[in-house]
Amino acid sequence: PEGTVSVIDPANVTAEEFEKIKEKVKIEFHRLFWYFLIFSIAGLIIETLYCYITTGVLESRKGLIWGPFCPVYGVSAVVLIVLLERYKDRNIFELFALGFIGGSIVEYILSFGLEAIYGIRFWDYTYTNIHLNGRICLQFSIYWGILSVILIKFVMPILDKYINKIPIKIKLIFDNCVLVFLIIDCLFTVWGIQTYENRVVGKIERNGEDIVSKIENNYFTNERMLKNFPNLRVKDKDGNELWVRNLIEK
Repeated sequence: PEGTVSVIDPANVTAEEFEKIKEKVKIEFHRLFWYFLIFSIAGLIIETLYCYITTGVLESRKGLIWGPFCPVYGVSAVVLIVLLERYKDRNIFELFALGFIGGSIVEYILSFGLEAIYGIRFWDYTYTNIHLNGRICLQFSIYWGILSVILIKFVMPILDKYINKIPIKIKLIFDNCVLVFLIIDCLFTVWGIQTYENRVVGKIERNGEDIVSKIENNYFTNERMLKNFPNLRVKDKDGNELWVRNLIEK
């Protein structure tokens, strides 16, 4: 029945059953990983177009230094799918409400998490009329509700149809390669943003000839970082948020 959880006693599981469980877990991981990739890219495209249409400015909205990825959308989509998939047969109003609440909670947690990792905010909704600490706002919470309905009712069934056609061996090789790339991408992104922030705000810059100094000075340049992350904000010693791009222009 809906809402119940089946508990498997490990002591009563045969070797064959255990292998089947492992295979199901593996398939589920690959499915969710593909969702993450697809919606990280789709989210980036949608946000870029949305900002261009509403502001007339075409700029980078990605979240990692390499590749067309905005992981916030990938993580949010995966969490919403995990939470809402069981309610796929509910009417669209219930699904909208669940997506409205779930998406808002995920976005609020991600805002805290990204700030804890990078030390800076990636978005701020204080310019809207109704918001909560600038981390979430009514307008985008409504968007989360609408996207949840579209995602669960229409997009997910289509994606599952095509993802399931890919041989598991090909998915395994592809997923492992991309996963390693994304881990390296995340590490370099954190490193690059911290270097950028220290240089602009703290006026700290390495002057040595070691490989670390060369990477920080020659690769994580202000021009490259500003192009990739034009909307970064930092806090001064008084707790006020400042646009990094404005600090560079001074």
